[in-house]
Amino acid sequence: MKTATVKEIRYELNERSPKELVELCLRLSRFKKENKELLTYLLFEAADEESFVRSVKAEVDQQFEEINRRNYYFIKKSIRKILRNVKKYIRYSQIKETEADLLLYFCYKLKTMSPSMNRSKVLKGMYDRQIVAIKKAVSKLHEDLQADYEMEINSLL
Repeated sequence: MKTATVKEIRYELNERSPKELVELCLRLSRFKKENKELLTYLLFEAADEESFVRSVKAEVDQQFEEINRRNYYFIKKSIRKILRNVKKYIRYSQIKETEADLLLYFCYKLKTMSPSMNRSKVLKGMYDRQIVAIKKAVSKLHEDLQADYEMEINSLL
C-alpha cells in the first residue's frame, strides 16, 4: 500500500463530515499508544501548557527514582529511555519554551543524579548534546526569555 502525502490527506479530511472525522480519530487512537497520547495532549492538555510541563516533570522525577544504579550499563539504558520519553512529549507540544523547560529539567536531574554522570563518557556526551539542543531551542525564543534561559543554562555548566 502506498502512503498518501500530507496534501492528499488534508484534502480528503476537508471532504469528510465532522462525524466521520470523529470516527477516524477514534479508529486511529486504537492502533498505537503514541496516537492516543497525542490525541490526549491535543484534546485535554494543550490548553494548559504549564500543567502539562508540571506533569511531565513529575513523570521524569519518578523515572529518575526508579533507575537501577547497580552499574553504568543499566543507568545509561534508563537515562536513554527517560530522554526518549521527554523528546516524545516535546514533539507533542511543539512549543520551543516547553522544549527548553523540559530539556533543562532533564539536564538538571542528570547532573544532580547519584552516581555522578561525569564518570561515564556516554552520559556526559548525552548531557552535552542536550545542552546544545537547549541552546538551539532558546535561540528561537523572545530576547527576554533568552536571557532568563541563558542564566539557567550557565548554572548547569
